[in-house]
Amino acid sequence: MNVKVTTEQRLAKAAARAEAAAERCEKLVDSIVFVTLAESGAIDEVTATEHSEIFAPWEPDVDYKAGQLRTYGEDGKLYKCIQAHKSQTDWTPDVAVSLWVVAGDPAEEWPEWSQPIGAQDAYMSGDKVSHRDQHWISSVDANVWEPGVYGWAAAD
Repeated sequence: MNVKVTTEQRLAKAAARAEAAAERCEKLVDSIVFVTLAESGAIDEVTATEHSEIFAPWEPDVDYKAGQLRTYGEDGKLYKCIQAHKSQTDWTPDVAVSLWVVAGDPAEEWPEWSQPIGAQDAYMSGDKVSHRDQHWISSVDANVWEPGVYGWAAAD
């Protein structure tokens, strides 16, 4: 049986394909804008972590800049680059703590404190951490001190 396709049917199919392509492009542009805003700090890390699937995975032999966000590991955890470097196979985000920190986890209200290495990863006033079985809230901006030493208030 020979089925004839009308010009209107062809046009309708072409219009549907064009609309689907436009939607894919719009999603791609939205993703690029979101990643750019997250890496600039305009979107907080917790929000970025809630959409970690749109960030590129970490790879070796790449020049990373401070502030870039990449996923790594089987669980796709989001990491933030804190020091510009060229990645190496043995400098993965989960072990190279001088180069990468875990980005904010929305499920973790009191993340474990880690020693900042400079202003780029210092704690801000109001940041919450756990340290030595106690909860702490930073009372100063640009806080690089260990909780209990200076710039932290015990929350419990």
